[in-house]
Amino acid sequence: MPQMNVSKRQRELISRINELAQKQKTQGLDLTEKREQAALRQQYLANFRQGLKDQIEHTVLYDKQGHEITSHKVRQIQHKHGWRPD
Repeated sequence: MPQMNVSKRQRELISRINELAQKQKTQGLDLTEKREQAALRQQYLANFRQGLKDQIEHTVLYDKQGHEITSHKVRQIQHKHGWRPD
């Protein structure tokens, strides 16, 4: 897996999710562990989605001629947050 800019908390989530997945394959999980696994997966997905959203909202796209082609919706979000001068 390539190294990405992953926070310490996200690495801890992934590590614990993987531990539980391995245990599930070898021994099985009790009800408490199944609930923990589900909660950790939900938290991981929420963090991932937020990171992707943040990345998209901070992206500006240009065509080959140098004209900005960032979507209108993204430009509106950027303007709302004060990230755009226009």
